[in-house]
Amino acid sequence: MAIAVEQFLNSGILKPARYLGNELGAYHKNWDDAVVRWVLTYPEVYEVGASNLGHIILYSILNTQPRQLCDRSYLPASDLAEKLRSSGTPLFAVEARRSLLDFDILGFNLSYELGATNILEMLDLAGIPLTWQERDAAEPNPVWDVEQGSYPLIFAGGQTATGNPEPYADFLDFVALGDGEELLPEIGLIIEDAKLNRLTRQELLLDLAQVPGVYVPKFYDVAADGSIYPNRADVPARILRRVADPMPAYSIGLVPYVETVHDRLTIEVRRGCTRGCRFCQPGMLTRPARDVDPVDVVESIEKGMRHTGFNEFSLLSLSCSDYLSLPAVGLEIKNRLQNDNISLSLPSQRVDRFDEDIANIIGGTRKSGLTFAPEAGTQRMRDIINKGLTNEELLRGVRTAYEQGWSKVKLYFMIGLPGETDTDVLGIAETMRWLQQECRQPKRKPIGFNVTISNFTPKPHTPFQWHSVSTAEFERKQALLRDAFRGIRGLKVNFTDVRISAMEDFLGRGDRTLAAVVKRAWELGAGMDSWWESLDRAFAAWTEAINEAELTWKYRQVEQGEWNVFYADTDIDAADDDAHSEIDGGFSTQDALSPIAPPSHSSISAIHNLDVPLPWDHIDTGIDKSWLQEDLQRALEAATVPDCAFEGCSHCGICGTDFGHNIVVPPQPIPQFKGHFTPNTARAQRLRVCFGKRGEMALTSHLDLVRLFDRAIRRASLPISFSGGYHPGPRISPANALPLGATSSGELVDMELTTRMDVQDFATKLANQLPDEIPIFDVQEVAISEPSATQSLERAEYYVAIHHDDTDTESTDIRFGLNPIQQMWGEWVADVMAKDTIWIEKTTKSGKVATINMRDRLFELELTAMDDEYISSALPFAQRAYEPSTVVLRYIGSCRNDGTLLRPEFLLQMLEQVSGRHLHLHHVHRNALFLNERN
Repeated sequence: MAIAVEQFLNSGILKPARYLGNELGAYHKNWDDAVVRWVLTYPEVYEVGASNLGHIILYSILNTQPRQLCDRSYLPASDLAEKLRSSGTPLFAVEARRSLLDFDILGFNLSYELGATNILEMLDLAGIPLTWQERDAAEPNPVWDVEQGSYPLIFAGGQTATGNPEPYADFLDFVALGDGEELLPEIGLIIEDAKLNRLTRQELLLDLAQVPGVYVPKFYDVAADGSIYPNRADVPARILRRVADPMPAYSIGLVPYVETVHDRLTIEVRRGCTRGCRFCQPGMLTRPARDVDPVDVVESIEKGMRHTGFNEFSLLSLSCSDYLSLPAVGLEIKNRLQNDNISLSLPSQRVDRFDEDIANIIGGTRKSGLTFAPEAGTQRMRDIINKGLTNEELLRGVRTAYEQGWSKVKLYFMIGLPGETDTDVLGIAETMRWLQQECRQPKRKPIGFNVTISNFTPKPHTPFQWHSVSTAEFERKQALLRDAFRGIRGLKVNFTDVRISAMEDFLGRGDRTLAAVVKRAWELGAGMDSWWESLDRAFAAWTEAINEAELTWKYRQVEQGEWNVFYADTDIDAADDDAHSEIDGGFSTQDALSPIAPPSHSSISAIHNLDVPLPWDHIDTGIDKSWLQEDLQRALEAATVPDCAFEGCSHCGICGTDFGHNIVVPPQPIPQFKGHFTPNTARAQRLRVCFGKRGEMALTSHLDLVRLFDRAIRRASLPISFSGGYHPGPRISPANALPLGATSSGELVDMELTTRMDVQDFATKLANQLPDEIPIFDVQEVAISEPSATQSLERAEYYVAIHHDDTDTESTDIRFGLNPIQQMWGEWVADVMAKDTIWIEKTTKSGKVATINMRDRLFELELTAMDDEYISSALPFAQRAYEPSTVVLRYIGSCRNDGTLLRPEFLLQMLEQVSGRHLHLHHVHRNALFLNERN
């Protein structure tokens, strides 16, 4: 059944528009027509989840499948979570507004290690047992049937789930490994067949286990040596990672009303990376490299920008610069959309490929940020990690950015890499000094840098997966760098908190026994662990959970270091042999309460057995484990491996029937650059639009509304005029901000056009691009020379629903005739109007408290009958069941943009003064805005 979530979605919570499910591009499929009902549940707040490209693509693909429906859910912020728990209301999907318990299958994106506690939070809010063992035990029927009380299937996908699902295996019925574009529709067909044939939960999971890319943990056990093996003969011993080609057409999806983390259209141009950086898990887990045809990219971007109204787009790839057609595609789009004030942003890109052509596609009036990732400060370290970057290439790329107009560049470095010395650490600071010294121009400040120093954490399925890092060393090296950075001007440095790195390392390379630690950490308050405001609480929770699990010895290995592949000694003595005899691939099985001192030379074979099973060995990523071992040995020798997409094969084992081969599209001809956007500041016509804000659109903020108009105008291709200056913006000027949660029938916004249009044609085109709950009532032409609505605004008419706490007064239905309550309110209204002064304290923008006579700002005030035809048809509160003491008042008060306002809450305080009662403001409806007629 649908949940009455309206009681929670109001201005009493932060950003209620997060949960409305009414965005442009949202699907609202008929519930009863669907056989299989999905929820893609992103375990992060809406602003993160709704802008995640994988989330958007899979949501779009599943909703194109016949007989299937896909809804969405996100981690609610703490205010909504508290309301759900206190009322016993289960977490809901945003479009159908049904409990997650009503759906057949819930899919979580597990993209980073610490996201598991957010998954548990969402399951708990939904009323779903946290582990598959509990869900199996609670199965009420022989046949799996959600409508008869069975629990939905719970699965996870994403980079972390694919890399090492074991620490989370107890929480998941299955794991989707690798790309989901083709895998998820196959899973949907299996579930549809299971429902048709009335299979048990066990039978359904067994069918799913036969699908390549599906890992069902319950069918696998952990051996004494740590390896994972099947506990039945009819499931594969190793589970294949799925590979799919990028599908840019499905990237044109949701257009949120709330500003999101990546508030733009994102199109994937290349999937996979073959650079072979030895620290990089995504580069290993997404092979082979697959380029998208440039024609498809250009068509998808142009269509997407027209369809969504975004003013920015991004081309996405792990190594965007390795998409050889990047300059051609970027310039073609910039040329086609030259007059639309469109900007392009790129993720962190290779500095060695940055040139004037790429600068042209991301430069212009609104330059986007520019990010490079040298990773290490010395050539030796960059060779060890196989970065494939020389000092000369680094300087050439940064200098090109400086010469093309960038005054600040963001750089990423890591510390704690295998083989790193203090000289390598200090090399980061020396690199910054060198770059600043080399990037100078007359009469211009030297280039500035935002530098992020992250802590290297070894990841599964990489050559460095056997390495161990030390939290204590991180802290020492951070202090070393902080001291070295002193005196370097134009530098802003951010260090990753070592506690986050330690928790990620402890969990990311763990085994199935850590599920209990994850659950206990969540119970103790862990969640949103990577957000700085949550870090202290989360770290305390994880520490306590580790202590309770008696795994402190294992965590100390993370804190103090276990061993370093660069410092193993083939000539270690017998005592050292005994000390290390139980160290298995970086995972100790003994209760080691002190750090293990690293030997002093450069061989790994004697101290460490690289063939010891790892918790993730049963995941077939396509890369041979022996190749990872060989590449680790190459790292010891600082030997580099070429990029096999452009040079010789590296023999990693990926290419073949199961995973395919590299698909590299040769560079396309670069079109002649027509120049950056030049804002058209012509003002040929001003149109004043009168519009409403009704229903749930009242829960969008003023800034959200301005953004909505901007995108609607772009979609409608209306010739909007732009302001000048460094940051030109469309000339869209709302008369006054409406309070969050208030509805309206009389808002005004001025829009100026570069060419004249028929007024009715303009109104029709604009209305067609707006939600139904933003109706257009009237459009009038106003002379350009006249003051704007913002400048002319004088007064506003409001209807407000108010009630008082006192229940002594006889309660009768206020919709029928005059009663004692209305008589009492009538007296209060008369008292207010009879006074000359009513003083109210108001806090100014500067934080000072001023006492103001609000009576001067009140012009009309009257009690209005609730059965008034206008109120019944226009005001939402007339249809609600309020306390019998609720009344509706109409008032006209000051509404000027110089701060002379009579807000509804000020009227409430005035009424409280004359009545001596505590009053509650239920709803606000602004009926009209009045302009100064003298102008």
